[in-house]
Amino acid sequence: MRSKEIKAKRYSQRKRRVRAKIIGTEARPRLSVFRSNTHIYGQIINDEKSVTLVSFSDVKIKKEAKVTKTMIASQVGEEIAKKALAKKIKTVVFDRNGFMYHGRVKALADGARKGGLVF
Repeated sequence: MRSKEIKAKRYSQRKRRVRAKIIGTEARPRLSVFRSNTHIYGQIINDEKSVTLVSFSDVKIKKEAKVTKTMIASQVGEEIAKKALAKKIKTVVFDRNGFMYHGRVKALADGARKGGLVF
């Protein structure tokens, strides 16, 4: 149990350190990513008004056979970009939320860029 507590503490410290430097404004809202073992979620947030502008997750995607989590994360990024562009949001600040910029988090970011977001 001790190692789980240490991991949780380190994650919260990383998250706090990253969030101290990143603020979403009206002109450039924050694209926040959350990754669990089974799902990945993305939100575009205006921190000045504390409002979520766009959100999407892989729960809403129908999964086919032989599709990896990384491929699904890329699809989530593209859907977020599509919804953001519909609301006239073109530039965002990327918030990796304490996770390494690697694997599914990177795939979501690449998918969002592919969809048309700039960050």
